[in-house]
Amino acid sequence: MEIIDAIILGIVQGLTEFLPVSSSGHLELGKAILGDNSIPEESLLFTVILHFATALSTIVVFRKDVWTIFRGLFQFKSNEETLFSLKIIISMIPAAFIGLVFEEELEGFFGGNVAFVGYMLTITALLLYLADKARETKKKVTYLNAFIIGISQAIAILPGISRSGATISTSVLLGVDKTKAARFSFLMVVPLIIGKMAKDIIGGELQFESEQTLAMGAGFIAAFIAGLAACTWMIQLVKKSKLTYFAIYCFVVGFIAIGFGLWG
Repeated sequence: MEIIDAIILGIVQGLTEFLPVSSSGHLELGKAILGDNSIPEESLLFTVILHFATALSTIVVFRKDVWTIFRGLFQFKSNEETLFSLKIIISMIPAAFIGLVFEEELEGFFGGNVAFVGYMLTITALLLYLADKARETKKKVTYLNAFIIGISQAIAILPGISRSGATISTSVLLGVDKTKAARFSFLMVVPLIIGKMAKDIIGGELQFESEQTLAMGAGFIAAFIAGLAACTWMIQLVKKSKLTYFAIYCFVVGFIAIGFGLWG
């Protein structure tokens, strides 16, 4: 992979991670457009690295929340921070299970199947449209809600299903306040990505040739910087509940991807 291609894909990842348009789906489309012929395992490796970059940008943007949570946890008592952390853990269960049990099967979806990404983008569009039409309430995230939102996150492992779009839409459809839904959606993925990285490092799975290091490093930095900007902007955008615009975008890009994949 060329450095300029890695930077472009990093910017795409950073911008689309926080917009409800599927960062993994756009990465697959970007790879197809740029002519990246990486085998599925290498493609998934680059995707994981870029996701780790945006996870770090999430920590930076929500640094006050993260610090408050850690400070509350180390009080070793039942408080708001402990309960919130427990909900985060519950939300991780479905995705962790799917990732561990079906890891090899999932790798096959990251091999440039453009048509499949297109179909999944249309599903994302439908979720966003339904969420935008849902009645707004002021509910908090419950333990049951956390698990259901976690199922949405697990499904969003598939390229084309937006993780933020699926989790925020599910939260809103469950009646959760939009601001709380966005905060929970962005924070719940951080330990999952870091856990995935730790597992792969310990297991020796994140191995790549030395000539890949510079390109992947450039992509990581590009994703981190773009993620900082996109996350800050998206927090404000979610509050205004303009998900229909993203639904239209996903429909259009989805149908183009389907056409390109089937007849391109």
